[in-house]
Amino acid sequence: MERLQRIAGGSIGVGLLVLALKGLAWWVTGSAALYSDALETLVNVAAAGLTFGAVRFAAVPADANHPYGHDKAEFFAAVIEGVLIVVAAFSILQHAWLVWRHPLPIRLPMIGIGLNGLATLCNAGWAALLLREGRRGRSPAVLSDGRHLFADVLASLAVIVGLSVAVFAGLSWLDPLLAVAVALYVLISGWRIIRASVGGLMDEAPDVPVRERIRALVADHATGALEAHDLRTRAAGRFTYLEFHLVVPGEMRVDEAHAICDRIEEALRKEMGNLVVTIHVEPEMKAKQHGVPVL
Repeated sequence: MERLQRIAGGSIGVGLLVLALKGLAWWVTGSAALYSDALETLVNVAAAGLTFGAVRFAAVPADANHPYGHDKAEFFAAVIEGVLIVVAAFSILQHAWLVWRHPLPIRLPMIGIGLNGLATLCNAGWAALLLREGRRGRSPAVLSDGRHLFADVLASLAVIVGLSVAVFAGLSWLDPLLAVAVALYVLISGWRIIRASVGGLMDEAPDVPVRERIRALVADHATGALEAHDLRTRAAGRFTYLEFHLVVPGEMRVDEAHAICDRIEEALRKEMGNLVVTIHVEPEMKAKQHGVPVL
């Protein structure tokens, strides 16, 4: 968790550096496309601050008021980040419309493109790091920050290519259209981040392949039991919570049933990492005949 906090803090520094480069690129050129790229990076800096705060808060141990911990704080940060992205997209659209109505010549285009290219390289390297560490640490906030940054890299590359074509071909009208394209791309990116984060806040079940793998692991490691039913699972930040009922023969001793539960939990945690398992043991008269049959 400390590593995630350091990475989240590093995102702020990288974001400020990239913002300075892209802001300078827009200032020297007056390009609407470079303005859109700089504004999107401003959102990145705000998102990095949110991520840093969310990761620190999520690391606070469980207490009496929050017995399941504080991991969902990361989902809140990701939702706010998505909203900021949407707001930035509409601001870019407004600026593009003004430039379309009152076009101005692009000044020092090659300097602006060069500065933007350097900033994009910085973003690409940092986005790769965020995505890798976010998956390793199972951090929704770091992952959403990495995905947002990767979307920014793709948008920046499109801006660089499109602006170069506009300058060399003398197509000044292409500049505000590039800004509109960036705004639409950013809008879709923001919506996806909001959708994924709201799913986490609403305790959305994992994908079908994950659920099927859980059922298979339970079936393979519950030898001695009869059936498992009412499997329910949800994700909360770094942790996955799983609960189900395990049906055992009525004459089975408590220590034998407990040993089966331990075996199942060990197999699940070995494959799924940060997993919190709750198993309710029931006698065979409680079997429902539609659960997971034990092999």
